[in-house]
Amino acid sequence: MLALNKGRYRARIAQAPQDVAAAQALRALAFGTGAECDIDDFDAICTHILIEDNREDAVVCCFRFLPLTGGAEIGRSYAAQFYDLDALLDFEGPIVEMGRFCIHPDARDGDILRVAWAAMTQYVDDNGVELLCGCSSFAGTETKDYLDAFAMLKARHLAPKRWLPRVKAPAVFQFAKKLRRKPDAKKAMLRMPPLLRTYLLMGGWVSDHAVVDNHMNTLHVFTGLEIKSIPPARKRLLRAVAR
Repeated sequence: MLALNKGRYRARIAQAPQDVAAAQALRALAFGTGAECDIDDFDAICTHILIEDNREDAVVCCFRFLPLTGGAEIGRSYAAQFYDLDALLDFEGPIVEMGRFCIHPDARDGDILRVAWAAMTQYVDDNGVELLCGCSSFAGTETKDYLDAFAMLKARHLAPKRWLPRVKAPAVFQFAKKLRRKPDAKKAMLRMPPLLRTYLLMGGWVSDHAVVDNHMNTLHVFTGLEIKSIPPARKRLLRAVAR
């Protein structure tokens, strides 16, 4: 069972209803929903991961995993509500959708993200996962602040054609079609969400459009990471932290 204790932080799987409730409360705070808890139907079928501060005994980060036996089950995923994922039906290996990732708004320690990725690595290794996927979110629904980031995604990080998601949501920003600008690399990386930035550093890819999600007040792109494509040096680094 996943369990990590790294310096100030520990990662573990939620074991009780109060653990899931703590994750839901943090999500509501981080996503600015205005509610006490962020709850949806997927919570009941997901494995929830908590990153806790040992000093304060408080949850500072959380996310959830939905395991799928392969591409034939991709229609069960949260992302399938927003993207036509039929291209992934032929993916044969185990898939895990990672979602609702968030860090407490007052937390600024980069070790939190590192411990979170170590927990993901341990889970992926323990379960023989071959594809990690999910929705990577930009705060807000206005595109103008993220044009360099989207131009960078278009130039370097689009999904292979064989896996490329198609449009399904009613409101999307088709950046691969609309943008003709050369990205400013510095601005692009500054505006790229930290989680997505890490995906890309490991060889991750994205959809050619962003969904405008007014309910969550985000723009998000479908993101995939084939485990076999992660550079060996980065795999060794992640696994070193995960031990």
